[in-house]
Amino acid sequence: MAAIPALDPEAEPSMDVILVGSSELSSSVSPGTGRDLIAYEVKANQRNIEDICICCGSLQVHTQHPLFEGGICAPCKDKFLDALFLYDDDGYQSYCSICCSGETLLICGNPDCTRCYCFECVDSLVGPGTSGKVHAMSNWVCYLCLPSSRSGLLQRRRKWRSQLKAFYDRESENPLEMFETVPVWRRQPVRVLSLFEDIKKELMSLGFLESGSDPGQLKHVVDVTDTVRKDVEEWGPFDLVYGATPPLGHTCDRPPSWYLFQFHRLLQYARPKPGSPRPFFWMFVDNLVLNKEDLDVASRFLEMEPVTIPDVHGGSLQNAVRVWSNIPAIRSRHWALVLEEELSLLAQNKQSSKLAAKWPTKLVKNCFLPLREYFKYFSTELTSSL
Repeated sequence: MAAIPALDPEAEPSMDVILVGSSELSSSVSPGTGRDLIAYEVKANQRNIEDICICCGSLQVHTQHPLFEGGICAPCKDKFLDALFLYDDDGYQSYCSICCSGETLLICGNPDCTRCYCFECVDSLVGPGTSGKVHAMSNWVCYLCLPSSRSGLLQRRRKWRSQLKAFYDRESENPLEMFETVPVWRRQPVRVLSLFEDIKKELMSLGFLESGSDPGQLKHVVDVTDTVRKDVEEWGPFDLVYGATPPLGHTCDRPPSWYLFQFHRLLQYARPKPGSPRPFFWMFVDNLVLNKEDLDVASRFLEMEPVTIPDVHGGSLQNAVRVWSNIPAIRSRHWALVLEEELSLLAQNKQSSKLAAKWPTKLVKNCFLPLREYFKYFSTELTSSL
């Protein structure tokens, strides 16, 4: 994809990029159903768009949409919270940034943006036929990147990043606070403390690290027995702390719970001072080696229940890991109903297997993609880490 010049917020909007189809909403048409009602209600009935769910057209508004002017109903609010930070394997978000749904998506051409918009939202809010015109463009800049804040009925909210954080903290059932996303010009390379397992290859394949990156961007430590707070402070500061238990069948001299306790200890050393707005993320992965008592301790220490990420091929469970993390969307994307009996049987099979033990990073690699909203990435092309 060709690079797009940096956008000047003070520049005049470019007609062929920004205002495609926006004038077509000036005339009211007979109402249809769902989102087709939005333009009619605003233009013909003079209804405030804040009183209409811009995701589906419902008049039963629960609260305001965090990114664009308009309301959002309770069902669409739940869908928005679940899907907002979901990413596909190509590095772009999985769903429309307006309705968090949509079958056919328009991808923003700004190399620093990963957002998508569905045809239905673009046509109902910007203007009928706009999606087809945008689709025909070689490069298109989306409604959160444009210098102009309005396109048809679609009006970007002022300070939408802080609005999004407030929306998430208020409406989400997640007990952990969300960090405000970071504008492109303020994003810095992520600084990582990788405990026990080295995840440099995975982060490079996602574009977060360059092959010639300053070694200070990732600190890998295997034996942390003698590591103290001063060591972590001298190595840091860190933006991401990662740790994992060894894979089943891996030869080690320590019990599985040792990795949990050491991870939790060093996590406390690496955390920013209380009240700091600096985004700080962590992830701990269990490769099915923690017993029931250890799992209960992990959930108590890390203040959340784990998410099971399965690896299913041909309808058969091939592998699975348990994950605790504060990275957005892990729970909504990867939550899976896997019976404990299945996990126990899988663990027994892997324990008796003669195959070489592998660390679990393959299953959790794409869980790091939401960090693109917070840290600089050096490549938009995702590569295999295998």
